[in-house]
Amino acid sequence: MQTTMNNAASKIMASTALITDAVRVETLDDYAVFWRAGHSPLVWSDPFGLPPWLKAWWSACGQGWSPYLLSIRVGGRLAGLAPLMRQDREVRLMGGPDVCDHMDFVVAPEHAHAFYRSLLDHLAADGVDRLSLWSVREDASAMTALRPVAEGWGARVRCALNGQLFVMPLPATWEDYLLRLSGKERHEIRRKLRRLEAAGRVTLRCVRTAAALPPAMDAFMQLFRSNRADKAAFMTGPRPQFFHELAAGMAAAGLLRLYFLDLDDRPIAAALCFEHDGTVYLYNNGYDDAYRALSAGLLGKVLTIRASIRAGCRHYDFLKGSESYKRRLGGLPVKLYRCDVVWDLKQEAAR
Repeated sequence: MQTTMNNAASKIMASTALITDAVRVETLDDYAVFWRAGHSPLVWSDPFGLPPWLKAWWSACGQGWSPYLLSIRVGGRLAGLAPLMRQDREVRLMGGPDVCDHMDFVVAPEHAHAFYRSLLDHLAADGVDRLSLWSVREDASAMTALRPVAEGWGARVRCALNGQLFVMPLPATWEDYLLRLSGKERHEIRRKLRRLEAAGRVTLRCVRTAAALPPAMDAFMQLFRSNRADKAAFMTGPRPQFFHELAAGMAAAGLLRLYFLDLDDRPIAAALCFEHDGTVYLYNNGYDDAYRALSAGLLGKVLTIRASIRAGCRHYDFLKGSESYKRRLGGLPVKLYRCDVVWDLKQEAAR
């Protein structure tokens, strides 16, 4: 164990010059500039690391932490961003597991090894001894690149299964999508849609702009809270502020897709979605329980899938959770992990 610690320390000392040149402390506004500039090598793999999301989370939920936003350059070129927050000797990716389904670093794949090596060198030199990753996809850069780099660097990496999400590729047409489903599920969707249409005039509308957002978010919140007692309990504390600021920020960025299923102009279901890089993310939803017999909740989701197909999107992400409808509607499971990267093993043993 002592040998491992000495090896890690020697690596830190050897790379001091690289740390000074390669790692810079940034702000959320700086991150927004990088994002808008469209640095092509960087992969912004999901909405949870985008500047509008980080700003909303930090404003509403960041109490108790200090921002620790880093950029890392290799050969003078931007290789990646580490949107971290710090508390004492621990850093985490900015965000919380209650409202951020999964997180990752923003990295140029060709520079991933150098990026993570420089990141670990810098963290250790700056007095950090733990990097905690609360929810990471099995195919995330943090799993495929950081983990082997950290183990080779001398850190101890512990990963444990932390749930799963469901995502599916989208076909070219709605009919192609229906043909993918089981015969029973296809029949049920068509039957339920006919029943809903027989009840009145059915419309799926999408709110995208900030101008229409205040009354739309009020309507969404009402449907979300009235749907189930656990959802009403969830939407307390800083979360209402977070949801409102998130929707406004994503609308300003052109990524908001707030869907309402209307029956005779009355909203009976809503789905808060975001579209990023060809993928639609079903973030949260609710429906009026008075329309449960019309399958308002399920059809509200199904019709957002149809809208996503017609918009030419490539994937639909149901996000975290193992609800049965996600698999029935075509979702494929992706594992999520919690990982802890620790390099001061003596201090870790004392905790």
